[in-house]
Amino acid sequence: MNRPSLFRALLALLIIGILASLTACTDPSNRPPKPIRFVFQNRIGSALPVIALAKGFFADQGLTILPLRFNNGPACAEAIYSGSADFGTMGDTAAIICTSRTKNLTMIASHCTGEHRHRLIVPADAPYQSLADLASKRIGIKKGTSTYGGLLAALSAAGISAGEITIVDLSPSTLPEALAAGSIDAFAASEPTPSMGELKGGRELMTFGGLGNQYPIMLLAQNEFLTTRRQDTLAFMVALKNAERFVLGHPEETAEIMAKATGLPLAAMRSAMTRHTYALALDAPIVNSLAETAAFLKAHGKIRQVPDLGRASTTDYLP
Repeated sequence: MNRPSLFRALLALLIIGILASLTACTDPSNRPPKPIRFVFQNRIGSALPVIALAKGFFADQGLTILPLRFNNGPACAEAIYSGSADFGTMGDTAAIICTSRTKNLTMIASHCTGEHRHRLIVPADAPYQSLADLASKRIGIKKGTSTYGGLLAALSAAGISAGEITIVDLSPSTLPEALAAGSIDAFAASEPTPSMGELKGGRELMTFGGLGNQYPIMLLAQNEFLTTRRQDTLAFMVALKNAERFVLGHPEETAEIMAKATGLPLAAMRSAMTRHTYALALDAPIVNSLAETAAFLKAHGKIRQVPDLGRASTTDYLP
């Protein structure tokens, strides 16, 4: 081959290589998948997400997770409602409010339940003996949470109008300090906040159990993500299932990890965890609990319409 021909051949190979590189860069099928944006609460009820991240169960499934942590359900709901997250966990009330506002989200599982995981805390030396004693008093709570739904249900069961108490809308992390400072007369929250309140001089007045509500913590997903990344969704759920097995098989190490994540002393963490049942599920009792809560919220004007749970939930992704 003469020199001009060799030059043209080399130039052609160079151009082919550049074009191949450009194609690889621009072809979406050659790009690594985007990290999965996962919003959840850094609370005892979220043991499965916390453990799945801490023990590398998501990475074991080949998934890259971008964790987004909040300390209340409404913040998680807003993140996934706005499209800032692909998956999000929150209590039943926040999940129902969220799915009543949009058809872009689907509930794919509950990862924790606990009839007594919401508690009402008062000062240890206060004279209050029942919920009725808090009439005209200031109760701190985060509105829109499952605790808030539980308080409304407890008031209704006791024949007390919600207007007879003063609701002070506060972030859960500030509730123990507000009670200790006397800014509120009581507070209601899910763990670890009640246990922290007890460490700061509070005592339990009651739980919100016995009202027919399991208070499931729901996992919601963007419908577009479910459609376009089905295999990643299935792998995501397998990772959470592995976390469930770990929590059940290693309760002491789980308590240590959760104590570090929440700042709750280990002994208090062990006690608080007994108020929770950790399992991936979306069975009839959970769906019935959601339906009853949705009807209750609608009757009390907290949502405009009850979401169609047949459309807004699916068991297709449970391991």
